[in-house]
Amino acid sequence: QAQLVESGGGLVQAGGSLRLSCVASGRTFSRYAMGWFRQAPGKEREFVASIAWNGVNTYYADSVKGRFTVSRDNAQNTVYLQMNSLKPEDTAVYYCGADRMGWGSNNLSEYDYWGQGTQVTVSS
Repeated sequence: QAQLVESGGGLVQAGGSLRLSCVASGRTFSRYAMGWFRQAPGKEREFVASIAWNGVNTYYADSVKGRFTVSRDNAQNTVYLQMNSLKPEDTAVYYCGADRMGWGSNNLSEYDYWGQGTQVTVSS
């Protein structure tokens, strides 16, 4: 059974950094696009970043461009989200998703699998 497991969340001060990981298992995800989304309390889940199966094509929400970097290691079935210059408004549960179409999307309905999420809290 396909499974995605996120880790790396925590509490950090504004301006700090965190690196999230998402490990996929149960099937081969090397041909899937992988995406990161986040959901703050009382808000809809929103797109953060995605990376195509080839590891080359990446997309970012305007709110994180220049601060976050998405990458992947297909040999390890792992996708990463490096988050720098964190702000209190980045506080949310971060989820990774897998999209079998392969090229990445900011539309959460296009993702076929989801992890359980990891909490990121940025204090001011």
